[in-house]
Amino acid sequence: MPSQPVRSVRRTVRVAAPAHVVYGMLADAPRWPVLLPSYVHVERMDFDGAGETLLAWEFQDGRVRSSRLRRTLRPQAHRVDFEQDDPAWPGDTVAGSWSVEPDGAERSLVTLWQQTPNAPANAPAGPDGLDADTAGRLARLREAAERWDRLDELLLAFEERMRVEGPAELVYDFLYRVEDWPELLPHVDGSSVREDRPGTQVVVLDTAAAGAGFTAGPDDGAAGSETVRLCFPHAGRIVFKETAPPAPLTAHSGEWSLVPDESGLTVVCAHRVLLGEEPLEAALGAGALPVDARRQVRERLGRESRQTLCLAKWHAESPVRRLRQGRGGSRR
Repeated sequence: MPSQPVRSVRRTVRVAAPAHVVYGMLADAPRWPVLLPSYVHVERMDFDGAGETLLAWEFQDGRVRSSRLRRTLRPQAHRVDFEQDDPAWPGDTVAGSWSVEPDGAERSLVTLWQQTPNAPANAPAGPDGLDADTAGRLARLREAAERWDRLDELLLAFEERMRVEGPAELVYDFLYRVEDWPELLPHVDGSSVREDRPGTQVVVLDTAAAGAGFTAGPDDGAAGSETVRLCFPHAGRIVFKETAPPAPLTAHSGEWSLVPDESGLTVVCAHRVLLGEEPLEAALGAGALPVDARRQVRERLGRESRQTLCLAKWHAESPVRRLRQGRGGSRR
């Protein structure tokens, strides 16, 4: 039987960031969703200090793809070797490496090498797309890395929490059924949900973002916000990422998580945000500063999260209250 043909691509770009900064971004995979546009979520399955296994979900060309990466981190050499498997195409493994070389004190040369056997002609990321994939990944990394000296100002992480004395299943049910939110949540005017496979949702919410000081669109009306959601019911988690968040946001990802205890649970909504660097006046008004953007983003997302948490709490606790009242009435 003839051997399978192999496709190999190597590209190098110059990045205006120190080598240790670029390598740090490559090594810190769980932070990719807020730094690299295509990544929705990255889960570290194991890590021994040098080798690790990651599960990664990406949103490209309107669909969500998951893959498993096995990586070896070589910090002294500023190099990451990897093998990536796509479950949709068993045996179609992409092998490669990232390497970062200093190019002066604050510049780097970043090389991505990728190699894959020929995949079926209808594979969504087969070898014919390897050149474009390699170039695209380098471009996205360069864009993120060249903000390195401003990331402390541009990155924002926070969470909202609420105590619920009710079943976790009812809380999760409310958070999962996002198609019902327009009837329940004041900041949601409409929704559409596409679920190509169980637990993977592409949601479009019409929200009143413009009224909260965010750029919603040319007509300043409702903002159609597309969000990818990965639902893990057994773990009590829903991970989400907006695919094109409104200004002044450049990236917005987060997670709903249910933390049970003896008498109920705590529901947590965590947000991770990357602010844009375009003139803030366009999004927030004349004289706006980064501190204003951070405050307004925190206030708006926090308010919307609290509204959702309050409704989830009511949804879970109402049956419990009715049950208790019914039992109380039977004793009289």
